[in-house]
Amino acid sequence: MKLKLQKLLIANRGEIAIRVIRAAKELGIKSVAVYSEADENSAHRREADEGLCIGPAESTQSYLNIERILQAAKDSQADAIHPGYGFLSEREEFASAVERAGLVFVGPKSQHIRQMGDKVLARETVAKLGLPTVPGTGAITDIKKGLEEVEQLLQNRSDFRFPLLVKAAGGGGGKGMRRVQKREELKSALERAQSESSKAFNNPTLFVERLIQKPRHIEVQVFGDGTHALHFFERECSLQRRHQKVMEEALSPSISSEARAKMTELSRKATEAMGYQSAGTFEFIVSPEEDFYFLEMNTRIQVEHPVTEWISQVDLVREQLRVASGEPLSVQQSDIVPKGHSIELRLYAEDAEQDFIPQPGFLRRIEFPHWNGLRVDAALMSAGEVSSFYDPMIAKLSVWGVNRSQAIARARLALQQTKLQGCVTNRAFLLAILESEAFVQAKVNTEFLESPGWRKSKALSDDAIAAICLKDFLERGAQLRDETLSSWQQTEMGELR
Repeated sequence: MKLKLQKLLIANRGEIAIRVIRAAKELGIKSVAVYSEADENSAHRREADEGLCIGPAESTQSYLNIERILQAAKDSQADAIHPGYGFLSEREEFASAVERAGLVFVGPKSQHIRQMGDKVLARETVAKLGLPTVPGTGAITDIKKGLEEVEQLLQNRSDFRFPLLVKAAGGGGGKGMRRVQKREELKSALERAQSESSKAFNNPTLFVERLIQKPRHIEVQVFGDGTHALHFFERECSLQRRHQKVMEEALSPSISSEARAKMTELSRKATEAMGYQSAGTFEFIVSPEEDFYFLEMNTRIQVEHPVTEWISQVDLVREQLRVASGEPLSVQQSDIVPKGHSIELRLYAEDAEQDFIPQPGFLRRIEFPHWNGLRVDAALMSAGEVSSFYDPMIAKLSVWGVNRSQAIARARLALQQTKLQGCVTNRAFLLAILESEAFVQAKVNTEFLESPGWRKSKALSDDAIAAICLKDFLERGAQLRDETLSSWQQTEMGELR
């Protein structure tokens, strides 16, 4: 099938740029890579049909420069732009500029990016669509009025109580965020958060909500074509350090089938009601009692999308390109039946023993294993430079298993067989997580990696891991069955439907 899109510019770098380029090639779409001076010899430039330099190494002069990216699209005669993730992917002004230039933005409409990019507006929007939100305030720009609103809620709502969480309306990643244990701390927390938010996001707006303690972080993958919407089930993303994900799983091993059904269907209905187009993710926090609340919506493809592709056997990036070309969704909800279990590991050049300080430099040896059930998304495959100008990710390793026990075993094997020389990495840190009893028992929450002493616990043996996973599997009422890898899981990404 010939699509409307003929030439695609990828406004990104690294492994996600390569991922998009390969999906475009499979659909017969020519690709244009943009690169900074630091990425002149990059893999994503070599992979594309064409390449254009858009400026110096600094992101503000290249990958974050809207004018230069649009000029590159004009010079290359591209008719569409894929933003990838990070950089400009969730900037409403970028999507709007692409639309005004008469180009196709491979993602949602700019109005939806704006709507979901403002955390307060997003809360108000999804609440009207039926999604539960954490009890909290409206937008706060004036500290005095904000204090008054918080006090009114404390007096009038039993579900709004200390501890509280101050959050930036226009940001993420933990910036502009403060925990508040008692009234005396609130004013100072608001002032510090507002100052940080103004500097980081050029937006002083805050809001305050009840702090859900020891929550899990669950996200639902959704996809819309502007008329209909689907969900691709959920991912477990509770393993985080400083609000940044470290490892992801699909499906979540920690929620009940009832919670899963409710969370995924509410997300699908909200996506459809919005008239949303392209890939998106509803993020939720889930309390120990399994109450779940909307956290935010990511209006882009996620870093961790491979685990969803593993269990659904649907190529989400290719689906983005199809929908952007005006095609309807290629699958129906009944077609999406999760199979097996998948885990993704984010391999970084960083020192876990030194507060995760990035360790840029030259990797003189890079060897990844190759076997059925393993997928490697990387921009460096043999040797190369981890740049000090950008995120220090080396690769994403994602594995599939017929059950969680096999997936954990394969994740450990993938890390053990990966050979890296030249930079300090977080590989030992990831292995320690995989071998920890709390992870194997699916008893982690977003505070787990911040808790002192978790790495001091004795590493579990292979037999112990298998026994724990089997016990959990049987307790959930699952029926063991002898499964073999499907034809897709034994081949390359091109076999996804």
